[in-house]
Amino acid sequence: MKTLFDKTIINKMELKNRLMRSATWENMADQKGHLTDRLIKLYEDLAKGGIGLIITSAIYLTENSKSLNGQLGLYSDEFIGEYKEFTSMIHKYGSKVLAQMSYASLKGEMLKPTDVTTEDIKAIATDFGDAAARAEKAGFDGVEIHAAHGFFLSQFLSSIHNQRRDNYGGNLENNSRIILEIYDEIRKRTSKDFIIFIKVNSIDANDYENAFKVCKYTCIQLSIKGIDGIEISGGNDITEYKESIYRDYAAEIAAEIQTPVILVGKNRTPDVMNEILNTTAIQYFSLSRPLISESNLVNLWEEDSDKAPKCISCGKCMNENGLMCIFNR
Repeated sequence: MKTLFDKTIINKMELKNRLMRSATWENMADQKGHLTDRLIKLYEDLAKGGIGLIITSAIYLTENSKSLNGQLGLYSDEFIGEYKEFTSMIHKYGSKVLAQMSYASLKGEMLKPTDVTTEDIKAIATDFGDAAARAEKAGFDGVEIHAAHGFFLSQFLSSIHNQRRDNYGGNLENNSRIILEIYDEIRKRTSKDFIIFIKVNSIDANDYENAFKVCKYTCIQLSIKGIDGIEISGGNDITEYKESIYRDYAAEIAAEIQTPVILVGKNRTPDVMNEILNTTAIQYFSLSRPLISESNLVNLWEEDSDKAPKCISCGKCMNENGLMCIFNR
């Protein structure tokens, strides 16, 4: 029987359990995207708390593509030194860490698929490759491509948002092309042992019929190419479950590919996650809000799997002063 606390290996990355911290905007970086003491403490507490893998909040890749206040950056080599100290600190506690990479805006304006030319798309893929190369030099175990939650890359997978009629829109192959090209560029620019994940929407209330079809096709193509992990998320909560809400979509994809599938979306009860782990091909679970409330929750679960998290999914942890649970203010 598999458990949440099995030791596993993805590529050559050894994980002490099957639990991951999903990327979440903290609003704590400085104006130029550099780490701050508050951010470093937040991640140190996560690593101390027992999580197997930490995925950072979305990092912007070029100096003019910042899309959120307090967002982390990785747009030049000047970041490498501070991130080396950051990743070493996380590794000291036995956790691994991926840098989530996002390209969502240009000069503060949120991008849509029709806003960019073919040449722009090639340049964006190069930006991902450049940032991934920096991440490897900085000691990250890998990167995650952010292609979920309605942002720029996610829109390419939507028949509603992607109105292109060239090689980057109009059918399954074309809609997924930009993501596959970004993956290829990252793989070309990093070592074979460097981990590459993707986070992708399984469903979308505005594109319900087509969203899962495109998601599944893209995941299969990425698996064929050799991607190391696929985190299945969604655009909203339109499922029958109160927790682990995208489980059916993730399970269908996991059954058809060799790549490890990570389920995200209201994972909060070890018994539920263990049941999914042992009745489907899903191998990992990522969560964030319960860890905002209790950074040591994974250690607590290892001692007592019946321990209920304090988090009530109120969403009030997101605020203009930075990420913080209402119970800890």
